[in-house]
Amino acid sequence: MSAESTPEPAITAPDETGPRRKARSRSRKALLVTAWTAAGVVVLGGAGAGYLYFKLNGNIRSVDIDQALGNDRPSKVDNGSENILVLGSDTRSGSNKQLGGGTDDGSARSDTAMIVHVYQGHRKADVVSVPRDTLIDRPACTDTKGTTHPAASGVMFNEAYGTGGAACAVKTVESLTGIRMDHYLEVDFAGFQKLIDDLGGVPVTTTKNIDDPQSHLTLQAGTHTLDGRQALGLVRTRHGVGDGSDLGRIQLQQAFVRALINQVKQVGIFSNPKKLYDLADSATKTVTTDSDLGSVNSLIDFADGLKGIGAKNMTMITMPVQYDPSNPNRVLMEKQKAQLVWDALRNDRQIPKAATAGTATGEAKGVVR
Repeated sequence: MSAESTPEPAITAPDETGPRRKARSRSRKALLVTAWTAAGVVVLGGAGAGYLYFKLNGNIRSVDIDQALGNDRPSKVDNGSENILVLGSDTRSGSNKQLGGGTDDGSARSDTAMIVHVYQGHRKADVVSVPRDTLIDRPACTDTKGTTHPAASGVMFNEAYGTGGAACAVKTVESLTGIRMDHYLEVDFAGFQKLIDDLGGVPVTTTKNIDDPQSHLTLQAGTHTLDGRQALGLVRTRHGVGDGSDLGRIQLQQAFVRALINQVKQVGIFSNPKKLYDLADSATKTVTTDSDLGSVNSLIDFADGLKGIGAKNMTMITMPVQYDPSNPNRVLMEKQKAQLVWDALRNDRQIPKAATAGTATGEAKGVVR
């Protein structure tokens, strides 16, 4: 079964026969690709008065990935396209502990990673989800504090962020793909939840009941407007529907992202100054960016280039993987098929269907639309 998600807003349920996976004892953090939408909201903040600019500018956190990684990176491609690593971190400290559970040990992992490729002309985009359970060889990397971390073999993908933060996550993605990440965006639990609440919720239709005590989400089949806590629960859900796999959770996340993008476009925020400000304030507090995007002006320019991209002209796939024969709770990248994806992105071409044909996929496609 293909791991590709069609560019239509509605997601239909296929007949899937992939291997099932054991449920884990703890589900981790949420999807961050809301940073994509958060960045889009920021463009609206540019209409505010000067003092609002300084207020919003002071909200933004940034990390200097270029300085940390130096020149040992793939070359920039000057064809008008952009590649953005969008990452979700699952720190258990502060307000995130209440939302995510677990021990407040100050550590964090990347629960969700998406490579967003914006095509030349900025009229369409491809999104490639990287499963956190993928076993990889992590390269040596230097974090933004100057600490060097040695390479490691056969580790989970999300271990890169836990080891060296944003810089090591970017280094690892560039090592896997051979593609330079032009930008980096990250969000956390609390920011995700507040952004959805400020938006007024996101309408979705579920085709099956969802009951996942790990993500604290219970929904009957039907149409719902999810508030922030429910949305966070949905994008964290893996045990309440499907086969309990990370691949199934990715399917739910991709469906929700489409609904979120549609909702941002439909809400009349231009005519509501308070909603406009609340969204811009939440968005700038939510995201951590690379240093090139570390100001309101930079985010406005960046987001202005994304505003023409909607769910209908966005294709979402999962990085081509197969289940690890020795451990059904892990996946391995299908290198030849994945290379088709990386070659397409590097050359600003459509990802061929052959890249995802026959690859592993979860069993939650079509549950949310």
